Amino acid sequence: MLVALTVAVSVAALALAAWCGFAAYRDQPTKDWHFIGMAVVAVLALAQLVVGIVHLARGEQADEGSVIFVSYLLGALLAVPAAGFLSLSERTRWGSVTVAAGAVVLAVLEVRLHDIWGG
Repeated sequence: MLVALTVAVSVAALALAAWCGFAAYRDQPTKDWHFIGMAVVAVLALAQLVVGIVHLARGEQADEGSVIFVSYLLGALLAVPAAGFLSLSERTRWGSVTVAAGAVVLAVLEVRLHDIWGG
C-alpha cells in the first residue's frame, strides 16, 4: 500500500486533533470550518480505502489477511465522520474533544494499517 498516503492521512488526522483540541481548550464547540477539516480527512481516508481495495484486486496480499485489512480500512473511513456526527449532538467544548479523540483514533488505525499490510 502507499506509505505516502498513510502518512498523509495520519498527519491530517493529527492536525485535526490538534485543531479541535485547541478549540476545546478555548471552550468552543465544533464550528463549520472544523467540519470542513473533517471532510478533508474523510476524503483522504476514502482515497486510502480505494487504493487499498485496488491493491487487493490486483492480487497483492496483506500480511495479516485481507479481511482484517479491509475491516481496518472501513474503520479508518468511519472514525472521523462518526466523531463529527457525535459532536453535532454535543454543542459544547466536549464536541470538540470528541472530534479530537476520533482523529487520534484514526491516526492510531493508520499505524495499525501499515503493520497489517506488512510495513
